Amino acid sequence: MILAREVRVIDDEKKQLGVLPLSEALNLARQKGLDLVEVAPEAKPPVCRIMDYGKFLYEQHKRAHEAKKHQKQSQLKEIKFRPKISGHDYQFKLKHIQRFLEEGNKVKITVMLRGREKARPELGQQVLDRLLTDIAGYGRQDGETKHHDWALSLLVVPTGKTGKTGGQDAKAKNSQGSSEEVQSNRQKENSSEPGQ
Repeated sequence: MILAREVRVIDDEKKQLGVLPLSEALNLARQKGLDLVEVAPEAKPPVCRIMDYGKFLYEQHKRAHEAKKHQKQSQLKEIKFRPKISGHDYQFKLKHIQRFLEEGNKVKITVMLRGREKARPELGQQVLDRLLTDIAGYGRQDGETKHHDWALSLLVVPTGKTGKTGGQDAKAKNSQGSSEEVQSNRQKENSSEPGQ
C-alpha cells in the first residue's frame, strides 16, 4: 500500500531509475513479473524497489532470526538466605550463584528476616557482605541494597571475566579414570588384601 504519488524507483538489478509517478512504477514492476516494494517510506519521495516481495520478507525474517541468535539471553535468578544459615547450605547456594554468574545471568540475593531477626537487620547485612566478598571474581553488586521490614535484597551482575572454577572444571576433576588407572587401582587393592 504505497500512498505517495511519486516514488524514487530502484529496479531489480539495483539501478536507479529516478523519480517516477506511482502508476508508471507499478507498470514497470508488472512487466517484469515482480512487485513494487516501499523500502524507505520516510524519504522524500519514498524509495521503492522492484523485487519479489515474498523473497524480501523471507530475507528480513532470516536477518532478524540471525540477529536474535547472536544475542545472549540473560535471566534473573533469585537465591534466598537466612541470617542463621548453616555452613553447608551457604556453600551450596554460593556455588549456585557463581554458576549463574558464569552463565551470564543476573542474581537477586535475598536474606529473609523472621520474628526477632526483623529488629536486627545487621545480621542480614553480614550475610550479604560475606557473599559479596565470596563472589568477587564472578560478579559485582548493581545498585543499592534494598531494606524491607521482612528482608534485605540486592542485585548482582556478572563481571564479564569469570574464572570458570565451578561447573565444567569440577566435572572434569571428578570424571571417571581411564581403564589403565582402574586396573592399577584393582591390582593395588588385591595386593593389599590379607591371605594372598
